[in-house]
Formats: sequence, C-alpha cells, structure tokens
Amino acid sequence: MKGLRAWFGARVRPRSLRDTMVSVLTITGVGGAIALAALLALVISPSFAELEDRATVAYRHRAHAALAEFAAGAEIIAREHADTARTLPTSAPVPLSQLLFSAHRVDAVAYRAVSDSGWDVRVRSYTDPSRTALAQGLNAVDLQKPLKDGRSTHFYLPDGAGVMAVGMARITDPRGHTTGYVAVMQRLTAGHLSALLGKAAHITRPPEGQGDAIRKQSGAIEIAVPMRGADGAPVATAGFRVSREVVLLGRRVLMLAVAGSILLLVFLLLMVRRAVAAFVLAPLDRVERHMERVRASGALLPFEDEGSRVDEFGSLGRSFNAMLNQLKDLREQNEIQSFALGRSESAVAVLHNVRNALAPLSTILSHGVGPMPVADRQLLDRALAELRRDDIDAARRAKLVAFVATAIDADAVARDAVRQQLEVGRDAMRQTLEIIGAQQARAHERPPRERCDVTDIVARNATIARYAQSVSIGFSFPAEPAPVLANRVILSQVIGNLFSNAVEAIVATGRDHGTIAVELLPPTGGRLSVRIIDDGEGFEPALSTRLFQPGFSTRTEKSGGLGLHWCANSMAAMGGVLELRSAGQGTGAVAILTLDADPDPVASVGELAA
Repeated sequence: MKGLRAWFGARVRPRSLRDTMVSVLTITGVGGAIALAALLALVISPSFAELEDRATVAYRHRAHAALAEFAAGAEIIAREHADTARTLPTSAPVPLSQLLFSAHRVDAVAYRAVSDSGWDVRVRSYTDPSRTALAQGLNAVDLQKPLKDGRSTHFYLPDGAGVMAVGMARITDPRGHTTGYVAVMQRLTAGHLSALLGKAAHITRPPEGQGDAIRKQSGAIEIAVPMRGADGAPVATAGFRVSREVVLLGRRVLMLAVAGSILLLVFLLLMVRRAVAAFVLAPLDRVERHMERVRASGALLPFEDEGSRVDEFGSLGRSFNAMLNQLKDLREQNEIQSFALGRSESAVAVLHNVRNALAPLSTILSHGVGPMPVADRQLLDRALAELRRDDIDAARRAKLVAFVATAIDADAVARDAVRQQLEVGRDAMRQTLEIIGAQQARAHERPPRERCDVTDIVARNATIARYAQSVSIGFSFPAEPAPVLANRVILSQVIGNLFSNAVEAIVATGRDHGTIAVELLPPTGGRLSVRIIDDGEGFEPALSTRLFQPGFSTRTEKSGGLGLHWCANSMAAMGGVLELRSAGQGTGAVAILTLDADPDPVASVGELAA
C-alpha cells in the first residue's frame, strides 16, 4: 500500500478525500479488470485450444479412415473378381473386364498369371492415357510384400496428376494354389476426396512429406495426410483446410467474458462511489462546513444533523456537540476569571522584570563590600614612612617612589572601576524605576509606540547583563542604528529578560563563560527582525509552543516561568512577534523579535543622534 501511495503521489497527489477515493476505486477497478482478463485467458484459452487439438486429431483420423475406406472398396471388388476369374489364364480376360466394368464403377483392371512377367491392364475408356503408366506402376510392385501374408491388399498408385486406389487379390484354383493376380483400380480425385471428407480437399503430387502435417494459421488449419503405395512410402498427399471455429469461438467467449466482467466492475465501482459520496463524504462535508462556521463566527453553535441517525456519523455529531458544550462552559468560566487572572499575571510579570533589573545591583554591592587589600595598604604606608627619612640612598628612594606611584595608579583604576559599577547600578535602578512607572502608566491602556534604536537598547542591556551572574559573558552586537516602532521601556524590558534567560541557560551548562550574539536581519515587508543567539543549554524543539505558557519552565529547579509569557504578550501589544527556536538540548537557543521598522529611518536616526 505504501508503494502504491508513493507511486500515485509522485504523479497526481489527491487534494481531498473524494479525489483519493475516486483514485483508489479507479486503480482497483483497472487492476481487477486486468486480473480478471488474465484469469479468464488462462482458463478459457487453454480449454478451447485443447478442444481444437482434439478436433484436429479427429479430422486427421477421419482423413485416414476415408482414404483407407476408399482403397478397401477397390480391394473388396478385387476379391470378388478374383473368385470370378478362377479359370484365368485359360479364360479370355476381355469378357471378364467388360463384366467388371459393367458391374462396378472402376476405372481399370489388370490381370497377371503366375507365369507371366507383366500385367495386362484394361481401362474403361480407350481414350484413357494412363494405361501404360498403370502397367509400369504395377510391374514395379513386388507382389511378395503386399500379398505376403494375405489373400488381398490395397494401396495407391500415381496416375498422372492424380492417384489410383488399387485393390489386389490372388486368383487360386480349387485346390488353393495361386494361379494369378487381379488388380482393380479406382481413380481418386479431389472431388471424390472432398465428398468423402465433407471439406474442400486437394491431392498433391509429389508428396509433401513422409507423415501427417498440421499447419495452424490465423483463421484455418492445414492438414496433410500421406497416401501410401505398396511399399508403404507416400505417393501423394491429401490436403484440406479446417476452420479454427473452436479457437475463434473461444476468443469471442473470452472477449464477451472480459467485457461483461469490466462492465460489472464499472457498475460496482460506480455504485460504491455513489454510496461513499452519499454516506461518507456528504456527512463529512456537513461537519466541515459547520466547523468553518464555528471558526469564522467564534460562536460555539451545536451541530444540527439528522438526530435519528444511529450510525458512526450520528455518534460523531453527538460527540461533537458534547465537546462544543464543554468548550462553551469553559469559555464562560474563563471569561469570569480573566480579569482577576490578568491583574495577577501583570503584577507577577512586573515583579519578575523588577527582579531582573535589580539583579546586577546585588553583584555590584557584593564586589563593593568585599575585603580591601590590607597588605598593599600597609606596604604603601611603610614606603611613605621611609621616604620621609633623609638617610636612605638614592637607589632605594627611586624604587620607593616608583612603588608609591604604581600604588596610587592602581588605586585610581580601582576607584574608576567602582565608579563604573556604580553607574551600571544607577542604570539598573533607573530601569527599575522606569518599569514601575511604565506599569503605572499602562495599567489601563495599551503602550504607546515611538521611534526606538534597537542597537542602543541592546547595548545598554548587554552592559547590565554582564553583572547578572558570576560568569564571564561575551557579547557581540551590531554598531549601526536599527530604528523600529515600539515602546522603548517595554522593549528594553523584553530584551533584558531575554538576556537574563540566556545567561541562566549558560550557567545551567556548568561552564563559567559563554557568548551571546545579536544579529539584525534585513528589513522585509516593513518589518525588522532581531536574533539573540546564545550557547546555553537550549531546549527540545517540541517544547517551543509551550515556552510562552504561564508557569512553564525548562528547568525543574526554577519556579515561575512568567517572564517569556509576559514578553510574548508585550511584543504582541507593540504589534510585534517573539519566537524561540532550538535544535535540541545542549545546542543553544535563538530568540527572534520582529517589529515594525521605522518608515522614515533617515529622520529617525537624525532624531536619535540629536
């Protein structure tokens, strides 16, 4: 079946169940017709061929019997005439021959005494030119062979273009001694042979072969039967044609059987097709139309079908209506709970984003309250004390001065680092305040969109994300501006949340370092896409549709999972889309943010630069 579907789909792939059923029924009908035709051909054709072979053998036996019967008639006449000619050769043969010609329909008679060396041939008509040829033929016969064990025999002799059936008998005296021989001859013509066989026949000389010959042609069978002489060798061939009526009848029967079977298969296939269309496809069409109405209107209307149906489609309709009722009840419950649930989810999402924004402060404060390098301070005090003395040599003083200068420079670098960390903490605190303020501002309205530079927002959040965890994160992002239409604060929260998730995914691998790369895809159709790629733990592709569900997380040790849910909703509120992709566990992940590109990027860049 797979092979059939593969073969059919490579040529014409069905677009509906109706097309599939029609195609399967058509292929089944054609295959059944071919198989039935082959089966009938295997059964009918050999049977009729066997009947034809039997008929051919019967015709051949009939021809042999007819030839033998014709020659046997001449032999009977010869025996009767031999009884009459007992006085031969003292009697004159002429009166005997005239008596024979008047009593029987023979064409020639020949006599021979035992003491004679040749035959005396008498013919019915004096104009018959075959007398000499008959005499020569009889003289060539060795009488000891045909009459070796019997009183009489029969055979054929050539007679010009035809043949003579010869009946030969012994002439004996009253004591049983052979005194002579008599041969009675009857000419066998094609007309006589045709009358004997009931078929148009012909006689061929010289003979065509030593035995029977059967040649089958398209419409007839040629049968050739040898006519044997006194020594058993053929002297001529009797041939006739037999129509192949049996085979032709078998072919007609086969064609009628195949045609009838094909018509029956076509009728059955048409009836099956109509039945499938009426009892299967029509109910499915009604179900499909009703589901389309539900999808288009959004109203969970019950499926109104024949309520009295007790078949599978009636059960399907009842099950479908029960499912619609359950969905209707669930929708009503969901609408009742949606307001409170929305407020709860919004508050939890804000707290989640505030936590992400405040996470760098913990790391910065941990670095700030750490122990100071006391040993270095003591060395610096000792160096300064020695420099106050006047009794140290110049080389020692130069080394102490270099050490103090280096220490002062190191202290300045440390102060600069602390100042940078404090600036980052200030940015994180400012972002936290902006999150709280934005939440208050959009509590009852959709966030306004403005022109934002995605590159600038990515750079700010990348600086903060470096301090989110105690791991080394390498960032790479484009430097060129990428203006889009979005809410700057919300977009910053979304990107910050995605960076925080990427850092957590890297920490989950057990490594102390990782990379996060940001790519800008060329704008397409007025939309701009940003790809955030990390080399963290990743996730299975089957989980991509569940990542945005409230409370779902790929890490069992982590509670929550509302960050991505909030990010997806926030992107949708700004007219954008958030996608997450991964090739599998341990292969990293890709987050794709798609927003409306700024329709006037030149002006936007100028405004952003100003």
